[in-house]
Amino acid sequence: MNKLLSTIALFCSLILSIEMVNAQSEQQIRSELQKKIGSNTKIKSVSLSPIPGVYEVLVGNDIFYTDVNSKYLIQGEIIEIATGKNITEQKQADLNRIKWSELNPANALKVVRGNGSRQLAVFSDPNCGYCKRLDKSLQQLDNVTIFTYLIPILSPDSTQKSKQIWCSADSQKTYIDWMINGVIPSGKSDCTTPLDKNMAFAKTYGITGTPTIFFTDGSRFPGAVQISDIEKKFSSLK
Repeated sequence: MNKLLSTIALFCSLILSIEMVNAQSEQQIRSELQKKIGSNTKIKSVSLSPIPGVYEVLVGNDIFYTDVNSKYLIQGEIIEIATGKNITEQKQADLNRIKWSELNPANALKVVRGNGSRQLAVFSDPNCGYCKRLDKSLQQLDNVTIFTYLIPILSPDSTQKSKQIWCSADSQKTYIDWMINGVIPSGKSDCTTPLDKNMAFAKTYGITGTPTIFFTDGSRFPGAVQISDIEKKFSSLK
């Protein structure tokens, strides 16, 4: 019994030692690599990758890889041959996730179709051509609730249009009339809007382009996504 306990204690000690060595190596690699790439580019973290001797480097939400000597910086994807799993892509998807609960519906335009059971959030700029294409496609969805968060990032006119849309008597209708039918928003733009809050949220989660779609599991789809891909994602959430 004592021999068994001694073996277990030795095993645990070895595991702890390995973890400490790995942590020290990662810190050393991060320090050395930071010196080489300069202070303008901040490294968020360095960690072991599935490949021995190769480390994952996070710069913001961008993924790179380096060697144990910080001699090379590798940009590309790691794919596990046996399963076909794209490890880099999966990690990127995890990094791009948001917490759905942190979205405030009060800051969004809202439309409900059918029973509204399926939900998605769209970050949109009223002068974004791809957003207009997406909004036209989204008309095909049923049993859905769509929250549209206006983020005027393309031009000063985007801010003006966003304010006029939000301040109108029927903001959702005004938005669709503009995005799909080309009816230019008019009227007042001096009401209280959530634009600053939406922009702050976008900055926090690195939303730098429109349209950007989020689903209730926090996953992110950038660009004018095909309806078939949206339906496929909804099916995966059931």
